[in-house]
Amino acid sequence: MEILKTSDFYYDLPEELIAQTPVSPRDSARMLVFCKENKNLEHKIFRDILDYLSPNDVLVLNNTRVIPARLFASKLTGAKIEVFLLKRLNLTDYEVLMKPARKAPVGTKLIFSDNLYCDVIENQEEIGGRIIRFNVAQGTLEEELDKIGNIPLPPYIHEKLEDDEEYQTIYSKIRGSSAAPTAGLHFTEELMQKIRDKGVQIEEVTLQVGLGTFRPVAEENALEHKMHSEEIVVLPEVADRLNKAKAEGKRIIAVGTTSVRTLEAAADKPGHIEACQKETDIFIYPGVAFKFVDAMITNFHLSESTLIMLVSAFVGREDTLKVYKEAVEEKYRFFSFGDCCFFY
Repeated sequence: MEILKTSDFYYDLPEELIAQTPVSPRDSARMLVFCKENKNLEHKIFRDILDYLSPNDVLVLNNTRVIPARLFASKLTGAKIEVFLLKRLNLTDYEVLMKPARKAPVGTKLIFSDNLYCDVIENQEEIGGRIIRFNVAQGTLEEELDKIGNIPLPPYIHEKLEDDEEYQTIYSKIRGSSAAPTAGLHFTEELMQKIRDKGVQIEEVTLQVGLGTFRPVAEENALEHKMHSEEIVVLPEVADRLNKAKAEGKRIIAVGTTSVRTLEAAADKPGHIEACQKETDIFIYPGVAFKFVDAMITNFHLSESTLIMLVSAFVGREDTLKVYKEAVEEKYRFFSFGDCCFFY
């Protein structure tokens, strides 16, 4: 059996390097640039990305928008339950995580407000989650969630947001994610306009970020890790433009690992993607060949995570760990609100 040791993707990170708040302006974050070919490593500021882009480049963004996915409910007994929305299944049903889950078996009714309650209708054993069915007395579910829900920051962020928009990209449009595609948080409207003015082609795809992106790897052999599926969308006109650009030799730069996974999941053969709206549980690790992505902008990821494995598949494990070691030594800021890398 093939083995990929999870521990091979470990690196040591001092807790004080975990960014608790975003920098302002967004494009003043630091950027570590690494060239795969000559192993050259440079320390830059994110707005310097302009120096690395040309009219022969295509920038692919994930236009998902984070929903207020963290809710608090009461059982009929008065007991409190925290509900974390993972994935919308239809108009009324959601896949969720609960805390404490053992207090919410199938059949439990949970009350969120005078206008909203849900019933627990199914167990999701493999993720330790539940499927719930919402019932809204008046208005729409989206309206009620916006009123009572909270933007779900990762557990390693302990500061409260001054403004929820700090955890949204400036191009977020399509509601549905439980976490932000954080590499995109570094763009400002001004920088995006300069990129357009330079002649860079900008395209948008969608991956609704759920458990698959951030679920930790518990298995010693990472290949035994089961990715949770997430919805991706590549519109036909976007697929056509991207395929044309690729055929013309343009460089495809994915912004964030979610954009990488969307493009690679949509690729039906090297150099070609298909328009799609589907679920994907794609897991990219060293040894998996890239079919479409030529370069990526990405934040620094958790030790032993599927995302550092994805970066290692693109850059090489040893070079990835070398880059991360350099970032730790240079006191870069890590994770969602942290600094980023440009790998090409």
